[in-house]
Amino acid sequence: MSTFHLQIVTPDGEFFDGEAERISVRTIDGDVAILAKHVPYVTALGTGEAHVVVDGQTRRAAANGGMLAVTADHVRVVATTFEWAEEIDVERAKRAKEDAERRIQNAKDAHELQLAKARLSRALVRLNVAK
Repeated sequence: MSTFHLQIVTPDGEFFDGEAERISVRTIDGDVAILAKHVPYVTALGTGEAHVVVDGQTRRAAANGGMLAVTADHVRVVATTFEWAEEIDVERAKRAKEDAERRIQNAKDAHELQLAKARLSRALVRLNVAK
């Protein structure tokens, strides 16, 4: 299968840099999959599960926020967070879920409620990917 150069970076630094066969991520408009020779494309990332296929092997990850940029020969993901499934701290994700649920119950205004729902969404994605 054809490959393309994939670079994934987060605020912590370079996360992945190498050849890939496919990447699928959640964008703000829904899921998208990128293969070699994809048309140029730029979009904002949402919160969801990502899949990266390298040498026929699929790796799952939790991705949150950022952007996806596709050029003729390069795909770059600049994510707020990106975690491989096997590296997710499940206990920490469970605590984050519980904290977010408490914040939703105790939200004093729409802004607090929106932030708490975003935290809950991130925690649920991390827990789902870690399974």
